[in-house]
Amino acid sequence: MRDLELTGKTEPLRRETELRQVMVHLRRNRAAMAGLVVLAIFLFCAVFAPLLTPYDPTGTDLSRALEKPSGEHLLGTDELGRDVFARILYGSRISLAIGLISVAIGMLIGVPLGAISGYYGGKFDLFMQRIIDILIAFPGILLAIVIVAILGTGVGNVMIAVGIASIPIYTRLVRGSVLSVKEEGYVAAAKALGLGDLRIIVRHIMPNCMGPIIVQSTFQIATAILWAAGLGFLGLGAQPPDPEWGAMLSKGRHYIRVAHHLTTYPGLAILLLVLGFNLLGDGLRDALDPKSRNSR
Repeated sequence: MRDLELTGKTEPLRRETELRQVMVHLRRNRAAMAGLVVLAIFLFCAVFAPLLTPYDPTGTDLSRALEKPSGEHLLGTDELGRDVFARILYGSRISLAIGLISVAIGMLIGVPLGAISGYYGGKFDLFMQRIIDILIAFPGILLAIVIVAILGTGVGNVMIAVGIASIPIYTRLVRGSVLSVKEEGYVAAAKALGLGDLRIIVRHIMPNCMGPIIVQSTFQIATAILWAAGLGFLGLGAQPPDPEWGAMLSKGRHYIRVAHHLTTYPGLAILLLVLGFNLLGDGLRDALDPKSRNSR
């Protein structure tokens, strides 16, 4: 009992020390820090968009249509005279919201399913994995298109569609992590002490599976933003006059010869935001891996 008490007291200290090591390693990763700066800039633009531009992203002025970048309109205007810079700033709100909420949907459903499937195994695990195999057989963007076609267009339905398409990824990831963690000695000790399955999963197994989940979520947000832009480009995402980047690309391609700024700047916004999440994800993957930390 004395050993168990000491173990319980030292566990928070051990986790705090490990978290400090992760943060130190992450700060030393220049690529990850660059990605974090990019994400911070986009987050700042999304939150303070009304303070960064005086223009309404949906306000039209046909007399100023297809103007090139200038001091008055930093990134030019579109075919309806709307300020492209303002539309990109407000569009960052839509893209970030889709990425974060869709990944949250995938996690809320996929993580519990994967944990239960991996912990209990048996027929439930076999049944669940066959369903996951069927879903994974479809490319994620194709599955999202099918779901949007059923639910209808709109930002809310895009979030749901991309979130559902993310569920198989989290289910398979968490199941694999739980299968390896549940064989550890401390899980067997918790069972011997008579702890319930729910407490064992929540208190002892899932904290040791959070590393892969955090890393995957970072990459999945980038993927969700790309999928949402693809749906918007096809006309299945945000509908006019919402300033969604994929829809802006779709409209701008018709004027690419006379006003390339309509596609160049939204495309760069998508590129930089996705790159930022990927760089941060790479850094988190290295920082959360003890072998990688010890090799440097």
